Amino acid sequence: MAEFTTGEAVALELPIARIPSRAGAFLLDLMLQLALAATLGYLLVLMMLATDADSAWFSVTAVITLVAVLIAYPVVSETVSRGRSLGKLAFGLRVVRADAGPIDFRHALTRGLAGAIVDFWMLGAFGAVAVVTSLCSREGRRVGDVLAGTVVVHTRPTMPVPSLAVAPPWLAGWSAQLDPSGISDELAAAARRYLTRLPTLTPPTQHYLGTRLVEAMCAALRCPAPVGYPPYHVLGAILARRQQLSRV
Repeated sequence: MAEFTTGEAVALELPIARIPSRAGAFLLDLMLQLALAATLGYLLVLMMLATDADSAWFSVTAVITLVAVLIAYPVVSETVSRGRSLGKLAFGLRVVRADAGPIDFRHALTRGLAGAIVDFWMLGAFGAVAVVTSLCSREGRRVGDVLAGTVVVHTRPTMPVPSLAVAPPWLAGWSAQLDPSGISDELAAAARRYLTRLPTLTPPTQHYLGTRLVEAMCAALRCPAPVGYPPYHVLGAILARRQQLSRV
């Protein structure tokens, strides 16, 4: 995590993108660039053959293709999407300014030119310079980021909507008699996480964790657990009762 101060003097903490995720995004973008180069080169060659162009035009075609692939692709994609090429989009990354604001064409052009010349291709030894500079930077910046004043971060996930537990109808009468004041916030949060993660747990894990949580909950409530019901029914009933009283 790194702290950014916005133009409004608001402090934000954003997770910095490190080499593994950035390398994955770069490789995906590279595959798209190769496909773009093949398509663009093929179309230009067809046009020259149709017009019976001389060999000099083939050199021009190679330069145009190279510039379009190495520079135009990252610059255009990051400018239009405000810092997210297709590779970064797939890996949940975004380029932002040093104050966490969105980048513009100037930032994208600086990063694109530095990437083609210094970080990756012409002088970058196929990415060795970018890797070394990223390792030496606390924010994982390559040369292009330093020159453009940008940082690559993981996009902040949207906060999930708080889910409300619901008591099963067959346990509503039992839960209505409970006094959940003895249940700590930590224990309630653990039970809520269990219910949220329930679909991802294997049946043995569901039973083991659920049973342990029910035992802890009922110990805090000082009452025996109802017999014959799966743990998630009991936990849902207890949490629903706790929610009900917290709104009173």
